[in-house]
Amino acid sequence: MTRRWFTAGAVAAAGLMILFAAGCGSDSSAAAGGGEMPPPEVTVAPAISKQIVEWDAYTGRLEAVDLVQIRARVGGYLQSVHFDEGQVVEQGDLLFVIDPRPFQAELNAARSQLQQAQSKLKQARALSDEAKARELQSNSKLRLASVRYERVKNLRSQNASSQQELDEREAAFLQAEADLEGARAGMHSAAAAIATAEAAIETAAAGVEAAELNLEYTQIRAPIRGRISRKEVTEGNLIAGGTNTASLLTTITSLDPIYCVFDATEQDVLKYVRLAQAGQRESSRVAKNPVYLGLADETDFPRQGHMDFVDNRFDVETASLRARCVFRNDDQLLLPGMFGRIRIPGSAPYDAVLIPDSAIGTDQSSQYVYVVEEGVVERRAVRLGPISDGLRVVREGVRPGEQVVIEGLLKARPGMNVVTNEGRIEAVEDGLPNDFAPVPEAEWISPPPTPVPVALLEQEVAR
Repeated sequence: MTRRWFTAGAVAAAGLMILFAAGCGSDSSAAAGGGEMPPPEVTVAPAISKQIVEWDAYTGRLEAVDLVQIRARVGGYLQSVHFDEGQVVEQGDLLFVIDPRPFQAELNAARSQLQQAQSKLKQARALSDEAKARELQSNSKLRLASVRYERVKNLRSQNASSQQELDEREAAFLQAEADLEGARAGMHSAAAAIATAEAAIETAAAGVEAAELNLEYTQIRAPIRGRISRKEVTEGNLIAGGTNTASLLTTITSLDPIYCVFDATEQDVLKYVRLAQAGQRESSRVAKNPVYLGLADETDFPRQGHMDFVDNRFDVETASLRARCVFRNDDQLLLPGMFGRIRIPGSAPYDAVLIPDSAIGTDQSSQYVYVVEEGVVERRAVRLGPISDGLRVVREGVRPGEQVVIEGLLKARPGMNVVTNEGRIEAVEDGLPNDFAPVPEAEWISPPPTPVPVALLEQEVAR
């Protein structure tokens, strides 16, 4: 075994000596020949110039324009359900029916009270007519008693009548006056009775109207067109209604159009404000700036909408400002709760210098590119912008047409002579336009108007 280990070690040592000798021989040969390393080969291409718009990227969440929670306005037993869960319902479609019998009984009682109040009004008006007749009769009697009293008084002054007759005529006159006052009091009482009866009629009519509304509320109809959710309560359950704690029966979300809500940072908002002040881009508060949307399974941004709303303050917890855009949803592919990739204009259109990211080097302090002039490499510090059409925007450091090293960046050094191969920088269209303008009013995607309650529609038709 010792001899075997000795033989293996000798072979390994001999191999190392041979390799060392070969290396020394090669170095010696190169030194003796006086040869130099050839210049490295790099691929260069002219930096391209193109008009672009910087489209700022955000992630938003889709929200329905209208979200309605269907709750009962009266309490009772749920009698029946009249929709298919998850389907589209039209405005005015019957959804639920609450047992209407108690409310029908209340309506009948209210109508009876109204009839009773109307009967009392008729009775009060009859008493008023009777009081008017008594007043006319008492007035006539008073005039007759007054004439007789004056006649007897004249005769008594001429000693042509007795004192007893004068006293009788005076008493009759006073009695007629008292009867007239009584008749007038009856008139006032009849007028008060009429006013009371009229007030009772108004109260009873209000009771009938309330009972009719309660009976109508036993049929719960869809206030908007949209997709309905599942039923939260099944038939036969007792549900509460008419309060803040009324039973939730289901929900309906509108379909078209649809909102997309996103949050912008303070830095981005300040940039937009500066652009608006400089006249380069109108504020989304006053203009419907275009917005493009792409879904999770889409590589481009096929849907175009516009800005719809910008909040009036920053959220102190997230230091962001809420904004909203709106899109058409004719194919109903967009659903509330989905995430969407959106792009909004972050600059005015301008001519930008574009290079690939592969041409950019990074050290601890800055980013740079290598530019080749007359075969010599020159290092340029650059200030970069966003990606546009698959290329990086160079704000400072490179001019259009300059030969930029796009391959072999690690082979080159500043001041080094290089052999260049011609390459090409190609822009890859991302589907976003290189110019934009606010959406004209004729093309605004306006949400539908607030729906009129079905009860009001029926009242208008009845009129």
